[in-house]
Amino acid sequence: MNKGELEENLVEGIRKAVTSVTEETEDALREAKDREEKEGAQVQLDAILENIDVGKSEKRPICQDTGTQTFFIEVGEDFKWIGQLKRTVDESVKRATETIPLRPNAIDPISDENSGDNTGRFIPSIHWDIVKGDEAIINIIPKGGGSENMSRLEMMTPGRGLKGVKEIVLDQIAEMAGKPCPPTIVGIGLGGGADLAMELAKKALLRPVGERHAEGRIAELEEELLEKANELGVGPMGVGGKTTVLDVKIEYAHRHPASYPVAVLPQCWANRQAKLKVSSNGEVEVVR
Repeated sequence: MNKGELEENLVEGIRKAVTSVTEETEDALREAKDREEKEGAQVQLDAILENIDVGKSEKRPICQDTGTQTFFIEVGEDFKWIGQLKRTVDESVKRATETIPLRPNAIDPISDENSGDNTGRFIPSIHWDIVKGDEAIINIIPKGGGSENMSRLEMMTPGRGLKGVKEIVLDQIAEMAGKPCPPTIVGIGLGGGADLAMELAKKALLRPVGERHAEGRIAELEEELLEKANELGVGPMGVGGKTTVLDVKIEYAHRHPASYPVAVLPQCWANRQAKLKVSSNGEVEVVR
C-alpha cells in the first residue's frame, strides 16, 4: 500500500467532511425549509443552507467546531496493512489540522493542555470492526462537541420495554431543545452493555439520512420516533417549527436479562462525513 497516497486521500476525506454535509442531509434540510411556515424557522434554515453553500464553494469548514476526529473502520480479515492504517490515520489528522485547517480539539482532561494537532491519548477515536474480505472501509465522522454534550445513556429497567425506550428518546430530544443545533440526526443504541450501546448509537449515524434499517421492525420504530420527535415543535436551532429531527437511526445488540441500556446520541445539522475504500492491492477510492 502506498502510504503517501492513503495519507493524501485521508486528508482530503477529512477536508470534505468538515467543509460539507452529506448530499442526503442537504436535500433533507432544503425540504425542511420548504415545509416550514414560521419565519424564525425559515431564517435559521436559510442561514444553515448559506453556510453549506459557502463551505462547498470556498472549501472552508461549515462550523468553527471541526469536531473530534472520529473513524469507524471496517477491516477485512485478510487485509494486509492494518498496522500501517492506524499510523497513517494519526499522521493524516495531524496534517489535516495544519493544512485545512482544523481547530485543535484534543485536550488533556487532567492538565487541560491542548495537543495542538487533534491527536492524543486514544485520539483520534478509531472504532474497529473485523469483517470478511481483504479490503478496508474508512468512515470519517468529525463529531462536534455541542451535539456530543447532549448524549445520554440510561440503564433502563427492562420491564419498561419499548414504551420506555420511546419515552427516554423523546424526553431527551425535548430536553436538549436547541443545544445540539437542530435539525439533528439522532442515533440510538439499544442493548449490549453501557459502552456498546453508546458506540452503536454513534455508528448508527453512519447510515445516510432517509435510509431505513434493514430489519422492518427497527425501520418502523425509526419512523415512529422521527414523526413523534418532530411533533415536539422544537424546530431549527430551537426556535420552533416543524423540523426538529431530520432522521432517527437505531442499532441494537442483545442484552443481559437484568440490563437494558438505551443510548441517545444526536448529530447536529452539520452532518459531516466521508468514506474511503482501500482495496486489496492498496488502491484508495473516495466512495462518499
